[in-house]
Amino acid sequence: MYFDEHQPPHFHVIYNEYRASISIQTFNILSGFLPARVRGLVTEWAEIHREKLLAIWENQKFHKLPPLI
Repeated sequence: MYFDEHQPPHFHVIYNEYRASISIQTFNILSGFLPARVRGLVTEWAEIHREKLLAIWENQKFHKLPPLI
């Protein structure tokens, strides 16, 4: 997350040569592209951590979240 960025609350994904911004509320891609398999994994991870992601966005205090297992 980059805290000096615009609304809506979102996070950035980097996977190999792919980059995307993902809405925390809807999990839609706001910009960029991810392969379908990667997008599915990112969405699954984000669903698990939605509340934590929103708290990070609101408090502007980044901390690492666990990976999808």
